[in-house]
Amino acid sequence: MMLQMKQVSKRFTLHHQNGAELQVLNQVDMRVSAGECVVLDGPSGMGKSTLLKLMYANYRATSGQIEVQQADGRLLELTQASPRELVRMRRDTMGYVSQFLRVIPRVSALDVVAEPLIEDGAEQAPAIEAAREQARAWLTRLHIPEGLWHLPPATFSGGEQQRINIARNMIKPRPILLLDEPTASLDAANTQTVIDLIQEAVARGAALVGIFHDAHVGAAVATRRLDVAQFRSST
Repeated sequence: MMLQMKQVSKRFTLHHQNGAELQVLNQVDMRVSAGECVVLDGPSGMGKSTLLKLMYANYRATSGQIEVQQADGRLLELTQASPRELVRMRRDTMGYVSQFLRVIPRVSALDVVAEPLIEDGAEQAPAIEAAREQARAWLTRLHIPEGLWHLPPATFSGGEQQRINIARNMIKPRPILLLDEPTASLDAANTQTVIDLIQEAVARGAALVGIFHDAHVGAAVATRRLDVAQFRSST
């Protein structure tokens, strides 16, 4: 077991609506093991992205437990984790490909992609160059023209930014990977590349959870599917 949710619920308080409460997810029970790609199914508005954000601790669960097996083998309970523990978990254990690329302005695409390999504090020139060499390989595989490598991604098209986002979050082989519609803005060729990358991550034993707007992508990568509608509150 790489990730487990036990009786997890999420409720939002709408302060701009006189404190009204919105129950989004109710008593989620799920387990994700190494070598799995669990695809989250359900119509828009069912809480699929909220579920990923709970796993990544962008949102705190209202109740329940979320356990993550970290890269060092220890279990981390996310609802009780300190900010420092969450930073370490995201650095070493769990990657998250969101729908948006958030990076420091004016940093080149090459260094944006290489950063996860050198963020542990390796500041020596050989280590940095080795990280950049791997970044070059990822940029090439994801069809980013070499002329863009030294430009900041904020100037790129939406599809190019998403490919930078994928490379940045997959270059470091973390044990757990969350994917929120990673192919939403990609053409057919780049979509197939991402399918290949996901299948390779599963083959090396990573645990993946993903949302895919494109049914054929979900079908190509899923080892198991989970209908999130079952976790919607009936009240």
